[in-house]
Amino acid sequence: MSESPEASSRLFLLDGMALTYRAHFAMIRSPRFTTGGQCTSAVFGVFNTVMEIINRDQPTHIAVAFDTAEPTHRHEEFAAYKAQRDAIPEDIASQLPLVFRLFEALNIPVIRCPGFEADDVMATLAGEAEQAGFDTWLVTPDKDFDQLVTDHVFVLKPGRGGGQREVLGVPEVLQKWQIQRVDQVIDILGLMGDASDNIPGIPGIGEKTAQKLIQQYDNVENLLQHAEQLKGKQRERVEQNADQARLSRRLVTILRDVPHGMKLDELASRPPDQTRLRQLLSELQFETLGKRLFGGEFKVQQTGDASPTHRSSLSETAASSTSVPLQSPQQGMLFGDELEEQTLSDVKHAYRIVRTPDEQIALIGVLSQQERICFDTETTGLDPHSAELVGMAFCIRPHEASYVPCPANIDETRAILNRFRPILENPAIGKIGHNLKYDATVLKWHGVELRGRLEDTMLSHTLVDPEGRHNLDQLSLQYFGYRKIPTSDLIGERGKSQKCMRDVDVDIVGQYAGEDVDITWQLHQQLVKEIEQAELQRVCYEVEFPLIPVLVDMEFEGIRLDVEAITAYSRQLAEEIDQLQEKIFDAAGHPFNIDSPKQLGVVLYDELQLVKNPKKTPTGQYTTREAELTTLASKHEIVRDVLDYRNATKLKSVYVDQLPRAVNPKTGRVHTNYSQAWTATGRIQSNNPNLQTIPVRKERGREIRAAFVARDHEHRLLSADYSQIELRIMAALSQDEGLLDAFRQGLDIHAATAAKVYKLELEQVTREMRNTAKTVNFGILYGISAFGLQQRLGIPREEANGLIENYFQQYPKVRQYIDDTIAFAQKNGFVQTLTGRRRFLRDINSQNRTIRSTAERLAMNTPIQGTAADMLKLAMIAVHRTLREGNFRTKMLLTVHDEIVFDMPLDEQETIMPLIEQQMAKALPLDVPIVVELGVGDNWLEAH
Repeated sequence: MSESPEASSRLFLLDGMALTYRAHFAMIRSPRFTTGGQCTSAVFGVFNTVMEIINRDQPTHIAVAFDTAEPTHRHEEFAAYKAQRDAIPEDIASQLPLVFRLFEALNIPVIRCPGFEADDVMATLAGEAEQAGFDTWLVTPDKDFDQLVTDHVFVLKPGRGGGQREVLGVPEVLQKWQIQRVDQVIDILGLMGDASDNIPGIPGIGEKTAQKLIQQYDNVENLLQHAEQLKGKQRERVEQNADQARLSRRLVTILRDVPHGMKLDELASRPPDQTRLRQLLSELQFETLGKRLFGGEFKVQQTGDASPTHRSSLSETAASSTSVPLQSPQQGMLFGDELEEQTLSDVKHAYRIVRTPDEQIALIGVLSQQERICFDTETTGLDPHSAELVGMAFCIRPHEASYVPCPANIDETRAILNRFRPILENPAIGKIGHNLKYDATVLKWHGVELRGRLEDTMLSHTLVDPEGRHNLDQLSLQYFGYRKIPTSDLIGERGKSQKCMRDVDVDIVGQYAGEDVDITWQLHQQLVKEIEQAELQRVCYEVEFPLIPVLVDMEFEGIRLDVEAITAYSRQLAEEIDQLQEKIFDAAGHPFNIDSPKQLGVVLYDELQLVKNPKKTPTGQYTTREAELTTLASKHEIVRDVLDYRNATKLKSVYVDQLPRAVNPKTGRVHTNYSQAWTATGRIQSNNPNLQTIPVRKERGREIRAAFVARDHEHRLLSADYSQIELRIMAALSQDEGLLDAFRQGLDIHAATAAKVYKLELEQVTREMRNTAKTVNFGILYGISAFGLQQRLGIPREEANGLIENYFQQYPKVRQYIDDTIAFAQKNGFVQTLTGRRRFLRDINSQNRTIRSTAERLAMNTPIQGTAADMLKLAMIAVHRTLREGNFRTKMLLTVHDEIVFDMPLDEQETIMPLIEQQMAKALPLDVPIVVELGVGDNWLEAH
């Protein structure tokens, strides 16, 4: 980082549009919105960038420059300049007026010169400032500005995601571009061109080649005059594109003589306009920022009702813990008082600590009279399979809660649990909780079954707002404007995993636990209404809530891992890795770090020259991603060995070596954690360890499944797997007669599709045709384009187009279903599964083609994938009930995608297999046969 000289005048010039884009896309995965749905990510990011500069750098002068809509001299000279750019995304366009208001409130001059770009304006001002004795910092992520650096002009690149910012002076620019003079940046940019601005450069010359040529020939003009010294294709390209190179150099050259009409004195820093800034931050609901600047009296405004469609607008990013209190009639109170934001010290409450057996018996008497109670546990850790119970909290009405502490002495805790067992295990008393599966699992490991109708506010909110954040702290702020006691205030830096909850005073823990159940109770009342308003009752009360005890039992059972076998397999993989490494070194002619993309790229592309113009990353490094290497696998054995090496090393490090560590020492089994709130489509997610991502397409991955074995020699593993369930669901949803007829006849659907697409008799279909049809079948589910199919199959674009068109000709109602689903999404803002699960698609009407196309693909696939997920969940619920009611010893262990795995006693095999098949087949009735494939074996591989 270059150090600036000390100067009395310090000018900071901001590249307004570049910073706005950068701020918006930095938060694209968790954007900010007001409760009315206005995106504010860009404004938030720009504000933070500006405030960091003001506070850290204390500029004496500051201004921001923006482009204008008018064409520039570049457009006049080259009509295609920036012609390929999409229209500005709507979310950014809607924020630009807010960004301008922000700079107005901050009293930072905004400079816009029609016919000139911001780059030209900033360059001109920087030059004038240098003549006046200023030091100037050009605040931008744009590499083109490197050409402007001098001893008194610097480029400041703001950090990304909280990272370090970078300041470039002359030494840094020379080092970065490997040049002797700063003006040579222009020559390099001219040769390499700029795809984002549609500046052509010389085809086939990238950054590295351009640097080498400028190092050798000093500038573009000298290179062109000595083009005959170049060799082969390079000479041909330079000679043929000489005029294009000169044009490109002119286009990338930033002007320094813009008639802007500003005086440097007009850019002097001024304090913000407090009234305007307060008003703007209030409108944008930047609560934390507002309070930081204006103190605790700062209040945010409401900009609209938080409807389910815009519920994700209430999500907070990791960059801020801003609360967004709602003031609707239903949501304005927590403890009966009007709230903006309050905490425990501000409100009336009755949180009782129930210590003695007599007090506990009295509480049990009260609880036993209730139809439902709100319940929560306090524990020593986040893993429910190993956490110790610290206490239990109960709530049956707003504003009140009772907390029962549990001692460290396990016998005393068991005595308390036995006292409360008639409540916890009473099926007539419903239980409400937030992340209730955690509490039920903790109790299960302490010998208590949580029974009764279970209702989980976390899952309710997951259905209401699939893309939002569901933790109780956030929802407390979101619904009630109430800030809970932070866990860190109780346990400091040590964290729950270190069992320090027992070190906290029981009265404080009681207040903390009381808050949780009180808020959960009141949150439940609100979410019940929202579930009804959104017509989510079926998926909520028939799918998600009844699945909780099923997952609790599955996690508790776990699955046996043959540690000796997996350890032996680890040794085998190590030998294979060593052998592959030697083969790769022999092919390369020398050892190198195979795991280094940079070194691997040099071997493949510079030394072996497998490709003439290999793809590069934005940093100029050769691309060695698996997709790229796969296309080269037929060209050289070293590529196949590298792919093989990567597969083996990943399997060993990520799965084989990690799985033995996941074995619970008390049970000798692996107990994964299942999450119902992980994906927007409703798919169940496995974690710690993740047993759903074990790769099984290759032999090595399948060997891992062989290490998961039956309980003992009297048991076998049973795998029950839905066959082609998503294609069957698509047939049912589309009601396409061709698809329905193929499934009803029990035909091989891929062969049947091949016969239709290729217009052949079924017996004429080859294996290759079937494989192609299989790719088309599943590709259609995910909205594959002709280009995507071309890439997937390695066929000409015309052939890919023909396959898709033939498919829709043969299955016309599939196309109609897709069109109708997209139209529904465009009208309603969401799509839904057969059970009513919704996924909101806020970009479905975007003017940006790329963004809109992504939303359309989600609209097409979500009802199918989500319905498959709901069917599996319904099947798990039905099978679990059947196993319990029949007192079978068969246990459900795992679920992976469309498969359920069981531990099955041999003497139950004949009875249990048809029962499981029957329950799965009828879990969600459709107008198409549902096929369940069953397999039995000593291990998971054999069974599957």
